[in-house]
Amino acid sequence: MFYINRFFSNISKKFEIFYLNSNFYDKKISNVNNNDFFYKPSPYLLSSLIKYQKKKVKIDNFLFEDVWLKNNVSRKELKKLNGFYWLFSLDLKSSKKITRSIISNWIEINKKYNSKTWDFDLTAKRIIAWLSSYNLTFEGSDENYKKEFNMMIQKQTNHLINEINKTKVYDDKLIGCAAIILVGLCYKFDKNHLTNALNILKKISRVSLDNTGFPKTRNIKQLTFYLKYFILIREWFKEAQITVPENVEETIYYLGQGYSFIWQNVNTDLFFNGNSNSNNQEFDNYLKRLGYKFKNDNQDFGGYIICRDKKTCLALDAGSTPNSKFTENYQSGALSFEIIRNQKKLISNCGYFRENDKLNQISKSSATHNTLVIDDHSSSYINNSSMIHRGLKILKKKIIFEKNYWKVELAHDGYLKKYDSIHERIIEYYPEQMAFTGTDKIIKKKKNKNFKFDIRFHVEPNIRLMKTQDNKTILIELDNEGWKFSCDNFDINIDNGLYFGKKNSYTSNQNIFISEISYNQIENIKWYIKKI
Repeated sequence: MFYINRFFSNISKKFEIFYLNSNFYDKKISNVNNNDFFYKPSPYLLSSLIKYQKKKVKIDNFLFEDVWLKNNVSRKELKKLNGFYWLFSLDLKSSKKITRSIISNWIEINKKYNSKTWDFDLTAKRIIAWLSSYNLTFEGSDENYKKEFNMMIQKQTNHLINEINKTKVYDDKLIGCAAIILVGLCYKFDKNHLTNALNILKKISRVSLDNTGFPKTRNIKQLTFYLKYFILIREWFKEAQITVPENVEETIYYLGQGYSFIWQNVNTDLFFNGNSNSNNQEFDNYLKRLGYKFKNDNQDFGGYIICRDKKTCLALDAGSTPNSKFTENYQSGALSFEIIRNQKKLISNCGYFRENDKLNQISKSSATHNTLVIDDHSSSYINNSSMIHRGLKILKKKIIFEKNYWKVELAHDGYLKKYDSIHERIIEYYPEQMAFTGTDKIIKKKKNKNFKFDIRFHVEPNIRLMKTQDNKTILIELDNEGWKFSCDNFDINIDNGLYFGKKNSYTSNQNIFISEISYNQIENIKWYIKKI
């Protein structure tokens, strides 16, 4: 059945490619109206998505001659050029004539669909860039150019409408939806563009967000990505003086709750489920400029637990594995935790690596998190397509958060099927003593089930660990603070690892690890982290 399904899938893909490249499809999406701009979007609304250069450059300094015909351009550079976001780095005094000639040349070469330049998200970004750069791309142009420009905007939009339900990546759907909405606002024609796009937007919210408005992927980057695009869509409606749809307002409210909880309350990136350093301060400034304020004082939200005071933050992954179709960036870090002191990480997970398949698999494993590993196996099984084949459920969740005492108690069943065992973790914090006490329990459902276990506690690359002469304590230096790690009944050691906190890069780091054979029916591993 696998090979039969694969055969028919390949046939279907080939037919789809043939159809998209056919004259019939080109004629279908070429059905456009001759309407001019009605609403002209401000480019500054895109500043949450684009890194504007402080020093603008003139179009005359770009070497675009025959660039669309070159075959030696890398895929990354090809996407950058064809997305046209480079328009936002141009000085507004740049030659409009040159800018428009570049667009005209692109249209002449790419007026029919081709997979390289009409990729779904690339087409959506190009539409947004062209329309949002109105001063350079359209204003004051001659009638022939206007007709050509409008025709190509609408033709690409028709392509997005045709393909949006076939696109499986929800992030791409959202970008496409935003582009269709912008076209519907900019051109005073066929209201179906807005109606259809808003219906798709509702579906995206319903299918990809949970009841609290947090992404079902449990991906923190996706939460911020969604919030940026929904706010952008809302600002377009406001600027066009059209009533903002209720669904957009509601979704922003709930996404804002998640953003406040996971970022604004902590002001440091938490390395859970596909996250790495993001520098959201610029987005915070964007929100402030536009008057957005979010607040969430919960300790438990979106499958994460965060307990904090003015100087200390304890964050834990306390959520079950998402449905398998939402696990592309999920990491097997159930019950893992991070400790943050004065905006610096005392204990940190290793982050996430996206670009390299092998490093991506490594970064998804339990071993890159501060949690339990049994026999070098992760708590969730990841298949060859990087999706979770077998997930886990959180069986217990209790939180005590008082001024002088914090306690989080969690358990999951990720090792139940293979090892007949439950992993339970209790972390307590005593603010007055500045001491953490942790207890990891391995609760076996069958007797005489012996296996090796590891528990790791990772630190960032700039932090060094040192073992004391009695081999019972490991010292951690964090800026001007000293901390010590110790463990009852088990040896502790220092190991080297990989850190993926910076996007698409890796470096070496260290971790404290406890490694032993479990012989007991209930194994209690007790450890301590205390300020000295």
